[in-house]
Amino acid sequence: MNKQNRLSKASSPYLRQHADNPVDWYEWGDEALSKARLENKPLIISVGYAACHWCHVMAHESFSDEGIAEFMNSHFVCIKVDREERPDIDRIYMDAAQLLSGRGGWPLNAFALPDGKPFYAATYFPPDQWMDALHQLSHLFQNEYPRVLQAATSLTEVIRTTPFPGVSNSKPFNLEEYLTAFENQINTIDFEFGGYSGAPKFMMPAGLEYLLQFHYLTRDQKALDAVTITLDAMAKGGIYDQIGGGFSRYSTDQFWKVPHFEKMLYDNAQLITLYAHAFQLTNKPLYAEIINQTILFAERELQNTDGGFYASIDADSEHEEGKFYLWTKQEIESVLDTETAEIVLCFYQVSAYGNWENGKNILHYKDNKAKFSSENGMTVNELNAVLQIANKSLLEQRNSRIRPATDDKILTSWNALMILGYVNAYKAIGNENYLNGAINTAHFLETNMVTGNGLLYRVSKDGKVSTDAFLDDYALLADAFISLYEVTFDLHWLQQSQLLTGYVWNHFMDAENHLFFYTSDLAENLIARKHEISDNVIPASNSVMAHLLFKLGILMENSEYSKMAAKMLFKIRNEIAKQGAYYANWAMLLGKMVYPSYEVAILGENAASINLEMQKNYLPTTVFSGGISENLPLLQNRLEDNKTAIYVCQNNACNSPVYLAKEALELIKTTF
Repeated sequence: MNKQNRLSKASSPYLRQHADNPVDWYEWGDEALSKARLENKPLIISVGYAACHWCHVMAHESFSDEGIAEFMNSHFVCIKVDREERPDIDRIYMDAAQLLSGRGGWPLNAFALPDGKPFYAATYFPPDQWMDALHQLSHLFQNEYPRVLQAATSLTEVIRTTPFPGVSNSKPFNLEEYLTAFENQINTIDFEFGGYSGAPKFMMPAGLEYLLQFHYLTRDQKALDAVTITLDAMAKGGIYDQIGGGFSRYSTDQFWKVPHFEKMLYDNAQLITLYAHAFQLTNKPLYAEIINQTILFAERELQNTDGGFYASIDADSEHEEGKFYLWTKQEIESVLDTETAEIVLCFYQVSAYGNWENGKNILHYKDNKAKFSSENGMTVNELNAVLQIANKSLLEQRNSRIRPATDDKILTSWNALMILGYVNAYKAIGNENYLNGAINTAHFLETNMVTGNGLLYRVSKDGKVSTDAFLDDYALLADAFISLYEVTFDLHWLQQSQLLTGYVWNHFMDAENHLFFYTSDLAENLIARKHEISDNVIPASNSVMAHLLFKLGILMENSEYSKMAAKMLFKIRNEIAKQGAYYANWAMLLGKMVYPSYEVAILGENAASINLEMQKNYLPTTVFSGGISENLPLLQNRLEDNKTAIYVCQNNACNSPVYLAKEALELIKTTF
């Protein structure tokens, strides 16, 4: 066994994966930066995450090679960074890579001056190319330093001054902007196989959420079709774990068949919400199945005993990508009886030759269950019963295999997404266990991550918290707390949301640009203080913050919050129409601005049951408050004796109270 380097003492599972490298790795911090300054050596800043397949490949090919490691140790100070723990560092050097090559990804390998200013950055290198790069960049630093200094200075200046999209425009928002955003996004949808055209395919939940909102507001059928075609295809594809539930990070092909096998908490949490919203609109049993199975997966494989959820499950086991999830025909036949195996092999497209590599099969299905059942002389219920029994047996057999590693750190922002997933599943399906799950995870985060003055931590590992939180942690958790308030009417969660929002207001505000920095004014002083603006596989922290301020502005009648939400949208509006899914969460806020938004207040003993009856419907432009006491401005003087009254309001002007959920829903519908 190789001698362990200093990463053996790191808390990050990703960093510990490199503990037996011969590379003399440092964690990011004063020790490494001081050494680089003292010895006048350039930095190698290598960024990745535990579930990253190509990070493992480069670690095996290059960072485990004694000759390569010797050169790295002699000529550089080498730093390993877990991008999930330190997204602020990742964002700076990812910007460098994208500015230099137009490409990004992980592993990210940046070369920087001792002060951290990058002069070169790229992603994966095969060993020979990596060695060439090391020689060339070391030579440049030692022999052409003025040229390197100029490159680093220029690149850092661009990173620091990346212009904001568009120009702040305070003209009233209009419907045409919202419709144009839809046209530009719908043109990128693959209506044959679902998702956004091309390959690889990422799920991009925010983009699909926008299409659901657009359908709700405009009744445009094409918008709903774009989502249902996608969700159906994903549910049938290899991207979804047909045996154990849960989604992989992306599909390498356009058909959702061949996944990149790592499973991320943030994907699965957001997809629970997306399928829940689609179920509210369509009532398709398949979507309820996916919700239930994905939650079962997360609770079984990612949840700790205290209610927090781990970050991810690796793509690789035994140095082979996807090995844990693949099946030969013979393996399935050895587990199941002949009759069941025949059905399962046919349904999941399994052959002796294999549908992937070396006789291995990725389980997926081609026809929907109704068609398959009809063609095979059974009902859908009979097919589901066969699959349920078979999947249980196959899962038990699979669990005897060597399992991919779990990154067991707990990240605040991703757990907040899981709270939202639970809440939306509860609203759609009505399973009380999902509400309890949301509250349990919220209590875990509140107890372990939130301090009395609103300071938040990002990472919990082995019972210890670390890393001051970033804007996404604050915004997503504050939003999750609001979602809990809206389904429970427990004022505590709204107060917790206010606490976090107030901290962001005081420590993250960029008043000049009407946005929020990604890092606090108390955070480590890196070479650049960045903003996160464009939505990606997770919505941008600024777009989440804008939605949060919009909702809190309504619930608390706080005009400063409402004005800030509008200013943020003004700043971004020129990009919304042009950038499709990458500004989809902003487009959803635009939808709330140009179509009627509602406040619903429910007061009385039956508030909880009426609230759930209303919220089992998809109501993306409605904010809920209520309970049995008049504890918010919107609730003042609305409590009636021996009745539960429902007030449907706009801009704090309310209709006369009604007393049935269906009556309140009709008031919301009448404006379309």
